[in-house]
Amino acid sequence: MTEDTRRVIVWDGAVRLFHWATVLLVASMWWTAEQGIMDWHKRMGLTLVGLLVFRLVWGVIGPKTARFAAMVTRPGVLVGYVKDLLAGRHRPHFGHNPVGSLSVFAMLAALAVQLGTGLFTVDTDGLESGPLASLISFDAGRQAAEIHEISFNVLLTLICLHVIAIAVYLVFFKDNLVRPMVTGRRAAAEFGEADVADNRLPWARFLIAAAVAVAAVYGILTLG
Repeated sequence: MTEDTRRVIVWDGAVRLFHWATVLLVASMWWTAEQGIMDWHKRMGLTLVGLLVFRLVWGVIGPKTARFAAMVTRPGVLVGYVKDLLAGRHRPHFGHNPVGSLSVFAMLAALAVQLGTGLFTVDTDGLESGPLASLISFDAGRQAAEIHEISFNVLLTLICLHVIAIAVYLVFFKDNLVRPMVTGRRAAAEFGEADVADNRLPWARFLIAAAVAVAAVYGILTLG
C-alpha cells in the first residue's frame, strides 16, 4: 500500500485572512491607543468590527472547519481529550481540537465585548468617543469605557494562553499549528479518510459574508 502524500486544505483562505488580519489589527489598536492616535484607533476598530461580523457569518455558512457547529464539543469528549494530552497522547484534528474550539469561542466573545463597548466609549473629557456614543448618556459611555479596558486585559490573557498552547503542541507533540494557518494545508496522512472535507473557498458564500460585514459597518457609521 502506498503512503498518502497529499496535502489537504484544512483552513480556507477566509479563515486565514481573518486570523492574521485580527492579529495585526489588535496589536495596531493597542499601539494607537497607547500613543493617543485615536482617529486611526477608531478606523481600525471599525475594520475589526467588519471582520468579526464576517467571521460570525462565516461560522454559519463557511466550509466545515470554519463552522461553529463543527467546533461544539461535548464535555466528555473534552475531558477525554485533555486526559490524552496529559498522558502524552495526541492525534491531529481536521480543524480545531476540543481545547482549540473553546479558545476560539472565548476569544471571539472577548473580542465582541471589546469592540461592542468601544463603539459606545466616552473618555473622561468627553472629547474622544466611539461612533455610537451619542446614542447613550455620558455615564453609560464612561461605564462602556471601563468595560472596554477590562475586556482588553481579558482578551490579552486569552491571546497569551493561545500562544502558550501553540508552543506546547510544537515542543511536546511536534505539531506545528502555525504553518497550516499560513498555508492552509496539512498532510492527508495525519487524518482518517472520513475526517477530510472539502475546504476550498466558496466564493459565492464569501461574497455574501463580506456584504453583510460591509453593511454592518455602514450601519454603524450611519447611526453615528
